[in-house]
Parts: sequence; structure tokens; C-alpha cells
Amino acid sequence: MINRPIIALDFPSKMEIDTFLKLFPADEKLFVKVGMEIFYQEGPEVVRWLRSLGHDVFLDLKLHDIPNTVSRAMERIAGLGVAITNVHAAGGIEMMTAAKAGLVKGTPQGQAVAQLIAVTQLTSTSEEQMQHDQLITASLEESVLNYAKCAKVAGLDGVVCSALEANKIHGVTSDDFMCLTPGIRPAGAAVGDQKRVVTPALAKEIGSNAIVVGRPVTQAANPYEAYQAIKNEWNGVK
Repeated sequence: MINRPIIALDFPSKMEIDTFLKLFPADEKLFVKVGMEIFYQEGPEVVRWLRSLGHDVFLDLKLHDIPNTVSRAMERIAGLGVAITNVHAAGGIEMMTAAKAGLVKGTPQGQAVAQLIAVTQLTSTSEEQMQHDQLITASLEESVLNYAKCAKVAGLDGVVCSALEANKIHGVTSDDFMCLTPGIRPAGAAVGDQKRVVTPALAKEIGSNAIVVGRPVTQAANPYEAYQAIKNEWNGVK
């Protein structure tokens, strides 16, 4: 289990991230998520900068392309020293296998290979949307479990999923197969555009191995205080 909530740094610039991070004690080493918004603005340098500050990084680019392209992209990502990165499970077993191979090949000697996980269905997607927009006739749960099994076959370390699916995913994969879950909201917090949300305590109870939290921390009046409260709840600290 990753005992620190992963903070989604969904900011438009490095300057705004820097301002946000200065609200935390200098010795507080965080686990942060770098997504498309900031990566496409600042490029790989933002990852190198965060790593230089001592923070662990989940690089959330959700790669989805032909196997060769994804493999080569993962070779480049491997050199950034991120802790976790991901692909879309919808790319298929061959693509996911190629992604893992590229990640291993590109990892510098002596450096740990990043954990590679796959996105199943986005937590903003409802079953109705999935069936209508993607023409998937299975239930949302069946789709998620199938993607998880494919990711396991491809040699990945886990999946991004809703906490509501984590326990069943462990049932069709293994207990150590990572279920990293976004859509985490403290009790009483606004849901926003997420559709399948749970509290940190419930996420842990029903099988999450890691949680991602964005707006409840980044938009809080006191981000450090909000972070500590979520971290304590996640770790069962009263």
C-alpha cells in the first residue's frame, strides 16, 4: 500500500505548482501526480524538477497507441525516474506488453523500474455512457474486470480504477495487484465531475492500494491541513 495520498497537480503552470508546494513544510516529501495539462505545458522538465525536490511522481499520460509507438514512448519515460506511469487497457494485451518491455529497456542500470498500471474505465464514465459511447454491451463492472485481467496477463503491476471495483479486481488478479483509485472525496466534499466516488477510509476498506486526491487538497483553504486529514483517514489515524 502507498501510505501517502497521491496529490493530483492539476495546475496550468510550473509557477502555480511551486506556489502550491510552498504551502507544505519543506521536508514534507509528497507523492504527486503529473497529468496531461501540466506535462503538455512544461514538458519532461517538470517531472525532473519535482524529482529534484524529493517528491515521488505518478506520470499520468494514459498512453494508447500502436504497440511500437507506446514501447518507444515508455523508453523515454523510463529515464525520468517516475515511480508510476500508465497506459489505457483498451489498447490491448499486445500494446500493454510492449509498454512494459519499453519501460524495462529504457530504465537506467541500477534504477528501479517504474510501476506500470492500466486505466480500466475512467471514474467519470457511467455504465450508460460506456454502453452508448463505446458500444460495450457488458456491464461496467464486467468491462473493468476484463481490462484488469488483460493487464495482469500483460505483466502490468495494476490498474487505475474506482475503489468500488478494487475488491473484485483483486479477486480476478491477485492481492498484490495494485488498485490505484482516483475519485476520492472526504465526507461532505463536492463530487465535481466524478461519478463513482468514495471516502479515503472506505477506499482502504474495500481494497484500494493507493488513492489520488486533487481538488479536495489543491483547492482547500488550507491545503496542508486538508492533506494531513486525508492522509490520517487513509492510514486509519484518529
